[in-house]
Amino acid sequence: MTRAPLRTRIKFCGMTRAEDIALACTLGVDAIGLVFAHRSPRRLEVGQAAALRAHAMPFVDAVALMMDSPAELVREVIAQVRPSVLQFHGDEEDAYCRSFGLPFLKAVAMGGDDAEPVQARFRHHPHASGFLLDSHARGGSGGTGRTFDWTRIPGGVERPFLLAGGIHPDNVFDAIRVVHPWGVDVSSGIESAPGEKDAAKMRRFVEEVRRADAREA
Repeated sequence: MTRAPLRTRIKFCGMTRAEDIALACTLGVDAIGLVFAHRSPRRLEVGQAAALRAHAMPFVDAVALMMDSPAELVREVIAQVRPSVLQFHGDEEDAYCRSFGLPFLKAVAMGGDDAEPVQARFRHHPHASGFLLDSHARGGSGGTGRTFDWTRIPGGVERPFLLAGGIHPDNVFDAIRVVHPWGVDVSSGIESAPGEKDAAKMRRFVEEVRRADAREA
């Protein structure tokens, strides 16, 4: 696997409370995720998300997570929430993802028994700014709290990727040292309940990422 950057990027996803966003920004995370996928317990209405977006500090990206969402919803989110990045978790094709004029991440399902090589799945989205490797099976959704077999990640991934799926404060140090991702994405691993982040877990997660970076430097 490729070697990690000097600083692993951190995305806290599934944010639903203003105080959690404020703490995430204070801790120095790179991005917060706002979920609009209809099956997610962390799903937000557009108005809710717009209000939460106002609590994000400068230089912290707001990522809007979609899953097979109608284009009308995506455009409404862009207009009202003003995300800097879109993230697609469904069966969206590359042309659809890039039609909104924003950088986008494409989630790649790493769970289940899908026989298609991972590199081939990357090629389906040549315009993606990066990928999010998650533990759900194809057709499923993230936020499961389960890891996947990290050895399935191919070496020499040419675009940035975020490691997701079952990452939490107790394993993120090892995850970074084994996988060397460009970034890590966490949701349930820093929660006390779906959508309710735990301040102590948030702090410790960031501390463990920085500790891993220091060992890799």
